Amino acid sequence: MANGSQHTSEPSLAALLGGIITDAKDLMLHELTMAKLEVQDELRKTKAAAISLGIGIGVLAVGGMLLILMLVHLLDALTDVPLWGCYGIVGAVFALVGGVLLATGKNKASEIDVVPEQTVETMKENAKWIKGQTTSNRV
Repeated sequence: MANGSQHTSEPSLAALLGGIITDAKDLMLHELTMAKLEVQDELRKTKAAAISLGIGIGVLAVGGMLLILMLVHLLDALTDVPLWGCYGIVGAVFALVGGVLLATGKNKASEIDVVPEQTVETMKENAKWIKGQTTSNRV
């Protein structure tokens, strides 16, 4: 049955464009979901670092206070340095150790990446590809 009008099963330009837009929308939703999950993971790491720093500072403060009193009086008993000098020496040592511990915590906190660069770059590439696909099909 050969009549003059053959019907091809090729999709129309509108259907192709609709499919591209739907795929692009799905891709962007997946990318946003992935970015959200990565940000939540980084926030979890931030919370863990903050808790660790807080507990460390508290324990350091209590232990430091108890040891300061003991060491000051030990230094006073073993040397001819006046009591006020012993407090100064021991206080300086603890201040130095505390500063080193705080610097270590700060370095750990600076390693946390709130918005991962790879996800941002992937989303930029996807947006550029989508823009290229939609503008090239409008010719």
